[in-house]
Amino acid sequence: MRVATWNVNSAKSRLPRLLPWLDERSPDVVCLQETKLSDDDFAATFAEPLADRGYAVAHHGQGRWNGVALLSRVGLDDVVRGLPDEPRFPTPDADPEARAITATCGGLRITSVYVPNGRAPADEHYGYKLRWLEALRAMVAAGEPGSAIVAGDMNIAPTDADVFDPAAFVDSTHVTPAEREALAALTGEGLHDVVRERWPDERVFSYWDYRAGMFHQDLGMRIDLILAGQDAAARVQAAWVDRAARKGKAPSDHAPVVADLDSAPDGDVGPMVPPPSTPARLRHRR
Repeated sequence: MRVATWNVNSAKSRLPRLLPWLDERSPDVVCLQETKLSDDDFAATFAEPLADRGYAVAHHGQGRWNGVALLSRVGLDDVVRGLPDEPRFPTPDADPEARAITATCGGLRITSVYVPNGRAPADEHYGYKLRWLEALRAMVAAGEPGSAIVAGDMNIAPTDADVFDPAAFVDSTHVTPAEREALAALTGEGLHDVVRERWPDERVFSYWDYRAGMFHQDLGMRIDLILAGQDAAARVQAAWVDRAARKGKAPSDHAPVVADLDSAPDGDVGPMVPPPSTPARLRHRR
């Protein structure tokens, strides 16, 4: 079973990229983030072409912002939108944001997540991010973590090895101790970072800013993760970033992350496919 996650940064804009990618890579389960569509608009755009490809679909949308989805060819049962005790922003009585959707697919409890960005450590959105991560951790802990997969845009680089230059992110979100501690608390519920465990010493990123040259120099971050419970992690035969999907015309600024369970149709292909040809040197890590 091939499980993938991809922050498409506007599903409708990425339609010419997403459908051919599904045909090429043939994932069984796909977690999407930042669809930026309402449920009705997502269905109007994607229901027919996804059904033609054999996918059942669950979407949790919010119009122009956020939005997550699950696509599955191996079952899509017991769909839950949002998180239990989900925090709200900017006030406790605000509508919940569309940042998580969970379903049982192929015997695994899979959650597609788009973790809040946090904006800046001094911003109230940063506190919301930490509260949201705690609600996610609590949901995983209350379930059966061994058969869980949490996949998506975590908006956190787990370590300094997951950014091209730690000095470039000083005083920024994504790398602060509190965020990393919250992510560690989540993985501490028995979840494995399958890409990093398979490639512990490799340079591997999943996001590159649109600014000229960042992608081609491989100056990125690894913030899109597949976190798998022990049952699923033990089945991983390959785990990689599909860097090819970040190339070409009108790409997302994120690349899909893929985990192959039980078999690896493309072999154990490496941490990024294809690898960058002339990456800039990584900067000194603190």
